[in-house]
Amino acid sequence: MKRMLMNLAGVALSLNMASLAGEATAVSIASNGGSAQATATASGNARSTAIAGATRGGRADADSNATARRNAMADSRAVAVADRGVARATSNADARALRGGAALADSEAVATTIGGVADSNSEAIADGVFNGMASSRSLSESLSEFGEAHSDSRAISQGAFGGDANSVSESVSHSWFGRSDSRVQAISDARYHARAESDGVGIAISGPVRRGVANVHAESRASRFGRSHSRVSVVEVRR
Repeated sequence: MKRMLMNLAGVALSLNMASLAGEATAVSIASNGGSAQATATASGNARSTAIAGATRGGRADADSNATARRNAMADSRAVAVADRGVARATSNADARALRGGAALADSEAVATTIGGVADSNSEAIADGVFNGMASSRSLSESLSEFGEAHSDSRAISQGAFGGDANSVSESVSHSWFGRSDSRVQAISDARYHARAESDGVGIAISGPVRRGVANVHAESRASRFGRSHSRVSVVEVRR
């Protein structure tokens, strides 16, 4: 299992060195009765990578989608690894730029399990219009060992009329013979040369027959040369 994780991580790092230019890569590896499926789609100035690995009867599904419109960039990565369990990773990056705007969307979902269930979902949406700038970064990580781990992360930003919006969302869920759930959402909206930043971090960790839950919502809005910044962090550990 550790060797498979190292190999898949090496593949992911090598793929991330490539430049953005409408690129999609899907890699699936299965052994010893495992089942792996990887799907990657990219549109516009975008890169999408999906990697799935399964062994000893495990099932791994990795789904990655990246879409960029006009003066925008999108990067999406999904990695799922299962050893006797079920791992699902879904990542979506959507960047849209219109009328002099600029946008960047970066999304990553990682799900790994040994004999359990790991579910990871990540979404980054960025809209930059009328000379506005928007940046969204979302990371979701789910890891389980004979337990259940569910992680959801969503980052949304909108910059308009010269505004600058930046959203960062990080969701982490780890479970060992228990159950953990982490949900994080970060939203920023900046208009008329204002600046808005939103950072959300949620970490849920559970031990045997325990449940850890972390729910985070960070929202920041600014207008007319204003400045707004919200930061929320939640850590729940149940041993």
